[in-house]
Amino acid sequence: MTQQTPRDHNGWDPFPSSQRDKQDVKALPATPQTRSPTYRLAYDDADFMTREELRGVRLQLELTKPEMALNDAGIVSTVILFGGARIPEPGKDAWAARTPEQKRNLEANSRYYEEARRFARFASQHSADTHGGKEFVIVTGGGPGVMEAGNRGAADVGAVSIALNITLPHEQAPNPYTTPELSFNFHYFAIRKMHFLLRAKAMAIFPGGFGTLDELFEGLTLIQTRRMQRIPVILFGEEFWRRVINFEALAEEGTIAPSDLDLITFADTAEDGWQAIRNFYEF
Repeated sequence: MTQQTPRDHNGWDPFPSSQRDKQDVKALPATPQTRSPTYRLAYDDADFMTREELRGVRLQLELTKPEMALNDAGIVSTVILFGGARIPEPGKDAWAARTPEQKRNLEANSRYYEEARRFARFASQHSADTHGGKEFVIVTGGGPGVMEAGNRGAADVGAVSIALNITLPHEQAPNPYTTPELSFNFHYFAIRKMHFLLRAKAMAIFPGGFGTLDELFEGLTLIQTRRMQRIPVILFGEEFWRRVINFEALAEEGTIAPSDLDLITFADTAEDGWQAIRNFYEF
């Protein structure tokens, strides 16, 4: 017979809630002792929790909080959608451009915004039709550009999507298409990367910059070294990727195995990218 914990008995718990402790402390009279930082409850003391010595605790909390929320929401698997934050929606100004050439290039690349949006619709509609919206859930970095397109595509078909935001010197606000209850914020890039990959069944990578490249190679390295299961890694925009990275040269130099090139699939349209996932999982 499985031993039950107190919480299994209709929510009964013999220990008082931490929330009640906080309320009790607030009800105390204000004295030099109760106003002292040392008297604060440790978990309710922001100055204490942000000390350098507590970094390990904060890392654990950043891992645990989103995991609990995603479990509560019943999210089983995800499709990662990465791409440049600077790529604008078609017809919109390339706000990040600093030169006329950059402006022209970013505006030309705006087609990837629409392809990312359409791809997210395919994944999200499939999720709704076959898995109750719990499998192949779109997850992005939560910001503008291609990330916005991914969350927007899910919203187009009434599906939820996940946003893993990161605190940056220039504040990145969540785009308005993310599901509020599945919009998270991270301080540590390492923990954010873990959450991108923990439930991933595919990676859809659109043209982007350092951040996009970082996430791409993180995933490829984990698959190559068999630290995670093989999943489809789809690079949208073959011309862009072959111009930016010479994958074949890596194999020719012997720094990767020729078979490692098979980990990558190129696609130019949302249909091609989604079909690659369907072929991989045979549905």
